[in-house]
Amino acid sequence: MKRRAVVTGVGVVTSLGRQVETFWDRIVRGESGVGPITLFDVSGYRVQFGGQVNWEPENEGIANPKDLKRLDRFTQFALASAKDAVTDSGLDFANEDPFRCGVVIGSGIGGLWEFEVQEERLLHKGIDKVSPFTIPKLMVNSASGHVSSLYGIKGPNFAVATACASAANSIGSALRAIQYGDADVMVAGGSEAALTPIGLAGFQNMRALSFRGDSPQQASRPFDIDRDGFVLAEGAGVVVIEELEHARSRGARIYAELKGYGASGDAGHITQPDDEGRGAGRAMAMALQDAGLGPEAVQYINAHGTSTPLGDVAETRAVKRVFGEHAKRLAVSSTKSQLGHTLGASGGIELVICALTLARGVITPTINLDTPDPECDLDYVPKAARDAKVDVVMSNSFGFGGHNGSLVLARV
Repeated sequence: MKRRAVVTGVGVVTSLGRQVETFWDRIVRGESGVGPITLFDVSGYRVQFGGQVNWEPENEGIANPKDLKRLDRFTQFALASAKDAVTDSGLDFANEDPFRCGVVIGSGIGGLWEFEVQEERLLHKGIDKVSPFTIPKLMVNSASGHVSSLYGIKGPNFAVATACASAANSIGSALRAIQYGDADVMVAGGSEAALTPIGLAGFQNMRALSFRGDSPQQASRPFDIDRDGFVLAEGAGVVVIEELEHARSRGARIYAELKGYGASGDAGHITQPDDEGRGAGRAMAMALQDAGLGPEAVQYINAHGTSTPLGDVAETRAVKRVFGEHAKRLAVSSTKSQLGHTLGASGGIELVICALTLARGVITPTINLDTPDPECDLDYVPKAARDAKVDVVMSNSFGFGGHNGSLVLARV
């Protein structure tokens, strides 16, 4: 019999704030975290805006100044959000069996900042000027490795790199570890810091991004007829997941039960989704099956909803495929309308939102939805948050490469 798993701690790093309470308040108010990019000179770019994090790592208490220099920005984000999630959970890892605790933190790209800095050194200063810390800083598993070291966690420890599905697949893998007895506690989520010169240029030149430079805060508009691409963003989202009785035995506050996980592949175009949402639908159906729930049990879906012309239609079709007539009764919203797209971190940030939706009875909105696309005809909670007692939610994440991941959470 599968064991039950619950979420007991949450942490985020986003363009709408570092602390969960600040982040939640601004999300519920329908604010946008999108603005001008100031991390580097964007004067030659067509796209000059994004979801940039206001970040002062020396004030985060994640490492001393010397060690901070050995951490890429995405790893710093992961450490900060993991630290907040662990603090929020009330766990003291000194009282836990380190071999019964694990870490899975994913990233779509990893240490892109470090890669670009060291490439410049190689080209302009020579081989001997490339830092010996280059590889440990840029590797995708750096975040999970540093979090495990911070807390002395010696159980399952790995990273998932499935583009924009990385965090969802990481959390799903953590769920499996608890369900099948490999661990009692897992720290899981995703982190991304790809708002870099090459990152921005690459996404811009493949025409994946919105070019709505005259109104950046309105640029991310999932399901709207005038959407023209996503807004590149950075951040992290991490949760603490525990076996139910382990959490109860220590009197932990429980946000939600993580009940089901499904994953699939489109096996098609490397960047475009299956236009009928067949792979996405398969992941949703598998998550429901794992949760032991029928489609009618779900009341809210936090959509992948990136604001791309193809992706939003494909996801809408997938929801209809899985939920049938019940799709019309679902509330569906996209966090990316407010934060932009944090790539491999998005599923972690959005799982935090789903857990808070269950705990606090508020469904977050899809802002900038002025004129719905006729092919996107569900209830996308436009403009404003909605008070509602919700018992079961789903979170969707789909990535380049055809990677699909869905998670189901429920009130305990």
